[in-house]
Amino acid sequence: MSDLSQRIAGLSPEKLKLLTQKLNQKKGDTLSKTQIQPHHQKSNTFPLSFSQQRLWFLDQLEPGNPAFNICQFMRLSGWLNVAALEQSFQALVNRHQTLRTTFSLVDGQPVQVISPATVFKLQVVNLQALPLEQREAEVLSLANQETQKSFDLSKDCLLRVSLLQLSETEHILLLTIHHIAADAWSIGVLINEITKLYENFSRGYAAQLPELPIQYVDFAVWQRQYLQGEKLATLLSYWQQKLGGQLPVVELPTDMPRPKLPTFNGARQCLVLSQTFSEQLKTLYQREGITLFMILLAVFKTLLYWYTGQADIIIGTDIANRNQVEVRGLIGFFVNQIVLRTNLSGNPSFRELLERVREVTLDAYAHQDLPFDKLVDVLNPVRHMARSPLFQVKLILENTQTPALKLSNLTITPLTVEKKTTQLDLLWEITETPQGIVAALEYNTDLFYRTSIARMLKHFEMLLNQVAANPTARLSELIEVLIAADKQAESIQNQNTKATYKAKLKTIKRQIIHPAPTTEDSL
Repeated sequence: MSDLSQRIAGLSPEKLKLLTQKLNQKKGDTLSKTQIQPHHQKSNTFPLSFSQQRLWFLDQLEPGNPAFNICQFMRLSGWLNVAALEQSFQALVNRHQTLRTTFSLVDGQPVQVISPATVFKLQVVNLQALPLEQREAEVLSLANQETQKSFDLSKDCLLRVSLLQLSETEHILLLTIHHIAADAWSIGVLINEITKLYENFSRGYAAQLPELPIQYVDFAVWQRQYLQGEKLATLLSYWQQKLGGQLPVVELPTDMPRPKLPTFNGARQCLVLSQTFSEQLKTLYQREGITLFMILLAVFKTLLYWYTGQADIIIGTDIANRNQVEVRGLIGFFVNQIVLRTNLSGNPSFRELLERVREVTLDAYAHQDLPFDKLVDVLNPVRHMARSPLFQVKLILENTQTPALKLSNLTITPLTVEKKTTQLDLLWEITETPQGIVAALEYNTDLFYRTSIARMLKHFEMLLNQVAANPTARLSELIEVLIAADKQAESIQNQNTKATYKAKLKTIKRQIIHPAPTTEDSL
């Protein structure tokens, strides 16, 4: 057990409850006293952050890959001031350097180049002349095209906004930003600022937002200076101890052979847990002194254990990586990936597995500052073109809701468009909503059939129900229930197949004995 875990084990019930409450907030959501200073370099070229460097490298391998597009689409009903909306996005681009950044090579090294001024143009597409049904079909077509439209990182503005005009009081806003310039937190910042800017501009006022203390490039420069010496050595020592040597690969049973080169074709399916059951889970994780993320992680790893037969399971997750107060109001790519490795051997009870998961998770949070890309460079795992390094499966808990866009005289509703790209084999996105927990499973369609993913979601739900009812059950007991359910489903399917076959055979016999009259006979 690590020193951190020993200290946690010695906490009083009251302090443990307080720790649990804090961990149930955004992971890694604690403010550091370290101050990031504005960088006063006269040049307009700066080094990339470690996260940017990874995405830039991936873009070199697969130029314009739309898998890294972040899309927000919404319907605006009411009186829209189009000029004020365009003015708001122009002010946003002026305010955040990441939105007017391009990427180039200087002396063989990638750099980000800040444009001092960029004229932002809101693309307006007038669909009013189309018939109503054709108009809605065109909206979906244009929205789907937008999800697949690429960015050229060497010259494009990394924020793209289109406005589809359906009538004087009906518009569709299509907003796309490249991941190298933003993350999920950034979308919340963007929506909050656009709301304030639009309210001012639509009333004829000037923009009234507080000055940003730093820009993203200041963070990028600081990050490379901060991660040196003893700090870097301590982080590397921890992760090398946890992940050194031959790493296990989650060998999921796929429906199709894995392509030799990576593909990014994806889809997603959702599972909605009722509010009542979500409250049951809440009671469980609070009683066990853990977080919702930890219980979901333990269930997910149990599921992977059954699917693969492997006891040593590695998956990834995201961490906000906004520990410094200066970066909280910035649009930029801050999110970091951390690796969670758990051993499920020995047929532990689920409660014992939770203890293992808690120790691994807390230790990883305590060492979250090492950029994932730096970790990959140091570990230098065996590379496979068709696989992501270190892990191919990820679990994310989104417990901070993206704020809704609220503009005067407008009713705004999200426009959902199916995402057709993915970056991994499997990505579980768990979201807490007032209606209950929503589990969205994003998957690579070149590996899995839709029916296999539906089956996986069903198994996940069954495991959650089991552990909520009996957290002391051993893994073998949990898996036996899944096996029994599969056998029953297979039996029903076979019976249905036999019944269908018998019905077809009966029809064929009837047609042989009483053939239908030919055209000639009927005349």
